Amino acid sequence: MPKVVGRIASIVLLFCVTSIGYSQSQSELIEKLDSYIEQARQQWEVPGLSVAIVKDGEVLLTKGYGVRSLTTPAKVDQNTIFSIGSTTKAMVSAAMGMLVDEGLVSWEDKVMEYLPDFQLYDAYASRELRVRDLFTHNAGLGNADLLWYYNDLGSDEILERIRRLKPAYPFRGGYTYQNIMYLAAGKLIAKVSGKPWPEFMQERIFSPLGMNNTYPTLQASQQQKNRSIPHHHINDQVTPIEDCSADPIAPAGAIWSSVSDMAKWMQFLLDTGKVNGRALLELETYQELFKPQVIIPREQFYPTTALTNPTWTTYGLGWFQHDYQGYALQFHTGSLPGTVAIIGLVPELDLGVYMLGNLDHAEVRHALLYQVIDAFRGEMTQDWSTEFKRLYKQIATRQTLQRKELMLSRQSETRTSKRIADYVGIYYDPFWGKVEIQESDDKLQLKVSSQLGAELEHWHYDTFNAEWSRKWMGDTLISFELAELNGEVETLKIGNRQYKRISD
Repeated sequence: MPKVVGRIASIVLLFCVTSIGYSQSQSELIEKLDSYIEQARQQWEVPGLSVAIVKDGEVLLTKGYGVRSLTTPAKVDQNTIFSIGSTTKAMVSAAMGMLVDEGLVSWEDKVMEYLPDFQLYDAYASRELRVRDLFTHNAGLGNADLLWYYNDLGSDEILERIRRLKPAYPFRGGYTYQNIMYLAAGKLIAKVSGKPWPEFMQERIFSPLGMNNTYPTLQASQQQKNRSIPHHHINDQVTPIEDCSADPIAPAGAIWSSVSDMAKWMQFLLDTGKVNGRALLELETYQELFKPQVIIPREQFYPTTALTNPTWTTYGLGWFQHDYQGYALQFHTGSLPGTVAIIGLVPELDLGVYMLGNLDHAEVRHALLYQVIDAFRGEMTQDWSTEFKRLYKQIATRQTLQRKELMLSRQSETRTSKRIADYVGIYYDPFWGKVEIQESDDKLQLKVSSQLGAELEHWHYDTFNAEWSRKWMGDTLISFELAELNGEVETLKIGNRQYKRISD
């Protein structure tokens, strides 16, 4: 967006902010917020998004803004479906809560009683892992998303691999966001209920709430043609990309839905787990979902804390939590390549906000969350869209500087230790699996899976720059190490992963 247009947008946004007052009617607030949302969408260059606002049990807004894809004129409306990403997690914890209410499982039950084949690297952690631990990101596991991210592994194989993942911190002694444990939670729900996880979600949550436009997986969502297309910045241009499937870890983030349906989900949550007066969750179980379970260090929370300044940051059962202006905020984001989501609940205000968008990591989602909360608490003094835009621009600038520093470290006059053909082969790690280095026209290629590969360009010494086939992933430096005894190529390093060469 040109600087002049950007300044005009900021002025318009600020006008919207300062002109909203608590004394106005809800319809006037929604009218002003409606204008603000569209201006914020343009400020962040998001092709399309949709928003739902629920207050005092009523749906005040379900509306689409912009387009489903930059390649078509089709508009986003309240029924356009998007990937809801990790906002799926709260639905999974509620589903488990229903089984707790039926006495079929307890939060404190050991997971191995239901899933004896699911094991962690540490024997003690395997024995002591409780159902609750599947939802709290503190079982000692590091991030393992590359098991499913553009990979070919099925759900069962992913769970089997977890036993080979060495602990990143002591069991229940830290925090690392972990999707695979929610996959295990979905498997446990299926085992206890006797129904596949998608079927259970449909019967126990989607259908009772009247969420008839919600789908448990990307594959199931294909029947709906009113759907958003993800977008990513590629060469500084907002560009449509392909959907990334989270179906292999579906309970962690594969659901697709619309803001019309997610408004019903928020009504259910704000009414303590009731639908039309009928409780689907016992009050004690409902309250358990929102109890803080783990303290999250400030540096591992969202960058937004630099501006919102919370006193505490925690995680419940599928919910991030912090204090905001004297209120407890329960929220969660969802992110897959090219698409974003956010849900926020302020029970004391009986207020819920939900947003879906089709641009990768468009943090306008956070801005709209706090803007709506401010509107209904009656003290709108900040233009959150502009403030967060500035914050995330600073973060992007730091990342650019880090990249420039890396470029300066390149020793461009060096050569590889071996002939190009000597690097060709299959490399293996017991946890991450196999990758292959291939040669074509005197250049190397990296094959990670049928969905992901990279062209390799010599960087310096035995280090290469990998340009990923999924252009939005950018570049990654990878390196080879030689065996001390015979000088042959022995190890491939990609980030913190090491693969041993097993064949030529």
